[in-house]
Amino acid sequence: MNKVNKYIFLLITLVSLTACRVPFTPSPITAATNYLVVEGLINITDSTYINLSRTVTVASKSTVKPELKAAIIIQSSLGSSYPLKELGNGIYAAEPLSLSAANQYRLMIKTANGNTYASDFVQAKIAPPIDTVTTQLQVDGVHIAVNAHDSQDNTRYYRWDYKETWEFNSFFTSLYSFNGLAIIPRTSANEINHCWGNFNSATILLASTANLSQDVISNNPITYVESSSEKLEIRYSILVKQYALTKDGYDYWTMLKKNTEQLGSIFDSQPTASIGNLHNVNNQAEPVIGFISAGTVSQTRIYIDHTTLPKNYFQDYLNTALYTQYTCVKAVVKTAEYNAYYNISNPILIPVDANTGATPLCVDCTIRGSNIQPSFWKY
Repeated sequence: MNKVNKYIFLLITLVSLTACRVPFTPSPITAATNYLVVEGLINITDSTYINLSRTVTVASKSTVKPELKAAIIIQSSLGSSYPLKELGNGIYAAEPLSLSAANQYRLMIKTANGNTYASDFVQAKIAPPIDTVTTQLQVDGVHIAVNAHDSQDNTRYYRWDYKETWEFNSFFTSLYSFNGLAIIPRTSANEINHCWGNFNSATILLASTANLSQDVISNNPITYVESSSEKLEIRYSILVKQYALTKDGYDYWTMLKKNTEQLGSIFDSQPTASIGNLHNVNNQAEPVIGFISAGTVSQTRIYIDHTTLPKNYFQDYLNTALYTQYTCVKAVVKTAEYNAYYNISNPILIPVDANTGATPLCVDCTIRGSNIQPSFWKY
């Protein structure tokens, strides 16, 4: 076979392989699972918060289904019980408890439908203090990491989560508001250009020193903030919380991380069942999602002011993802059009000055945050 025939044969083969490909779109699972999901920590020195919800199908329009009217108690291995109070929206809480770290604890849950669930007894783990939360300024943004150690070598298995808060301004400052009849000067009580945004960590952050000679965590990555992010416009803060895990707890969170964050390519791990430490007392076959730990939490908050950042860090609203679909320009609105454009219940525009308005996203920062300064905000 000469070279020309070889090329023709190869081309025909490639075309044939391509032509045989048929797109496959699997149907979403619609069977109602309705499994109980339990999240939280039995905090032996501070308030305990437990979140109960139910799983929903992929096709469901609702992403959260809180479990209401449940009764929850904390039980110690010595027989003492401590009830939790329902706060609403699936959240249950107990005031700060002075529990001994030497004991084991579990949750007992009775749901409104009469089912009883229990977690396994777990040994309380004391989270060592966070040594430092560090920032490293790189070209792409601020990289945030944590350092910690346990001189007693009792931790070995760590988990972190965090909450970001940042101060920002809307693109335009609205000096006027519409009261349904006329444009009136805006007062400080209804100011909407200066806000604070919040974001809770959405990834599972773990580390283990089980294979190290010392129980030391060094520069473990937590998150990073892009150099052009609105979060760095004025002032940014992050609260990092640190948890100590048992080996079983660490294995559960590791499996959950693989199942939720490390799937999608042929090189990723195949999904497996994330077996927690909760079960239906009367029906062991029913899946229950979650792992309840007991212990303490250590935390550290840091602040970053924009004045401490490199000059090449910048915030250009019109070039960020937030505004790529919106053009923040002022539009002239005539008096006769006020009701049409400045409708109180569904405004197309919000007044910027006496004669012009702009889209709510460009004017009202409360769409993405709160105009009430957080109690912990310090300068």
